[in-house]
Amino acid sequence: MSSRLSVRTVVAIGIGAALTFVLMRFVAIPSGVPNTNLNLGIAVLTIFAAIFGPVAGFLIGFIGHTLTDLTFGFGIWWSWVIADAIYGLLIGLFSRFYKIEKGGFGVKNAIVFNVVQIAANFLVWAALAPTLDIVIYQEPADKVYLQGLVAGSLNSAVVLILGTILAFAYSRTRASSGSLKKE
Repeated sequence: MSSRLSVRTVVAIGIGAALTFVLMRFVAIPSGVPNTNLNLGIAVLTIFAAIFGPVAGFLIGFIGHTLTDLTFGFGIWWSWVIADAIYGLLIGLFSRFYKIEKGGFGVKNAIVFNVVQIAANFLVWAALAPTLDIVIYQEPADKVYLQGLVAGSLNSAVVLILGTILAFAYSRTRASSGSLKKE
């Protein structure tokens, strides 16, 4: 295996980061908890990480969230940028189990996909991001853990619904192995 990224993966990183940024920045729906939104970009990050793997997932999360923070004008909130990057990495680490790219994404794969994404969402948003907020920015624990729980819950729901639909739809465009038979 080559240690270099394929052209296809590099292009996917650019497209994935751009889509994640656009959705996070311009389709953010306030949750009612300060600085915490319903984020449709998480579904794009998840699908791209599930298809292109951990390096792509990490970079898409990192670049997409950094661009979002830069355009909001309050500076880069590194704790949340790191959380999105680690989330993409975690989703990508399990990509071989989803079989999205191979056209084999079925109900069992959807269950694995959603168990992984829910666990990853809660790990990074309810644990990592709030802890980094406290360590880096000296934020109050009750505030940031509430934000993390809300973000983890909303992200899990978005990926459960939109991400699963996108995974099924994309997988159906791919030929499953053994699907071509000689007549």
